[in-house]
Amino acid sequence: QVQLVESGGGLVQAGGSLRLSCAASGVTFSRLRMGWFRQAPGKGREFVGVISQSGDTTSFADSVKGRFTISRDNAENTVYLQMNSLKPEDTAVYYCAADRNLGFGFRPSQYTYWGQGTQVTVSA
Repeated sequence: QVQLVESGGGLVQAGGSLRLSCAASGVTFSRLRMGWFRQAPGKGREFVGVISQSGDTTSFADSVKGRFTISRDNAENTVYLQMNSLKPEDTAVYYCAADRNLGFGFRPSQYTYWGQGTQVTVSA
C-alpha cells in the first residue's frame, strides 16, 4: 500500500522560507514522478511543481518559478519542496502526489497517490 506523508508546514512571515518533505512508503520510489500541488480555501487544487523519477528535471508553475525548488533523495524515499521568498498568496494546504507514468504531470488527475496535505500559512 502506497503512503505519502508530508511534513514541514507551518506559519511563516512574508519573505521567509519553509521546506516541505514528503516521505513515501510501500512503493519503489525511484519509479515515481513526484508532484506538489496546493489548495487555498475556496479554490481548486493548483499545480506547484514536479520532479522526474531520476531527479534531473523539474518544472514549476509560473507563480512559484524562481522561488521554489524541488529535490528528491531516492535512497531516503523522500521528495522536498524548498519554498523561499514566501508571499501571503502562497498560503494553502500543500500536497505531494505520485505517479508511475513518465513525463511531467501538471493536473491532479495525472497522479494516482496523494498525501494528506500540510498547511502553509504566510503572514503579511
